[in-house]
Amino acid sequence: MTKPDITPAFTAQVEAIMRHASQTAIVPRYRTLAEGQIISKAADDVVTIADTESETLLSGMLADLLPEAQVVGEEATFADATVFERLRDGLCWIIDPLDGTNNFAAGKPPFGVLVALADGGQAIGGWILDCLTGRFCHAALGGGAFIDGERMTAQASGEQPPVAALSTVYLEPAERALVLEHIAPHYRMVDIPRCAAEQYPRLVLGTNDVSVFNRTLPWDHAAGVLFLNEAGGRAARPDGSAYRVDEWERRGMIGAASPALWDELAGRLANLPGS
Repeated sequence: MTKPDITPAFTAQVEAIMRHASQTAIVPRYRTLAEGQIISKAADDVVTIADTESETLLSGMLADLLPEAQVVGEEATFADATVFERLRDGLCWIIDPLDGTNNFAAGKPPFGVLVALADGGQAIGGWILDCLTGRFCHAALGGGAFIDGERMTAQASGEQPPVAALSTVYLEPAERALVLEHIAPHYRMVDIPRCAAEQYPRLVLGTNDVSVFNRTLPWDHAAGVLFLNEAGGRAARPDGSAYRVDEWERRGMIGAASPALWDELAGRLANLPGS
């Protein structure tokens, strides 16, 4: 199977598909959801009619764009966990039809759409759309990272201590306590946006310096990891190994605006009591 070139023309087609899904299924329902259109999916996790309709649109249109690629969507995988297995074989679209659903359902930003294209477990293209502002981020493996057509180089905030957005939502209480006691004092802590489509651009744009993610499902992270790494920041597992979309059961990832900031935080985490 021939790996597609992530050309500007190809990215323009992906962008058009994502914007269509956003404008058709998501934005019209912002702050207009009826009670029955928000469903609890798991603890602290919901799904809305916008998620499901966006995924249907994205899955169909991306499959038409690249018929040889399989499709892994968040909601399809929630309904049938065997869909995960598609990540192990060849080309695969990875879709988060509405990232930041909890924010969306609560009638507040940020929220967006995430799409990645992987080949053999490695992301080769990633696209991130902010549904409200229209900001569009994209990256290709070996081809750099861009926001609204402008090539980006990740920049740190320049603050001392550095700015940290640490996700402790999915940590066990004991793990959370260790992070707050031993890691937090070395950083200026800020709230996480609960939206990967916002968090990864923050690490590139100098808003946040470092982030820690516990749950690393492919639809949340494939596009953002590629985007951050191609911009010259670093996203990797705490042991330094690369993020792969076919290792969906692994937990833990560090994202940073620079390799030096990554190394500093990774060292602190490695030295936590009990590590």
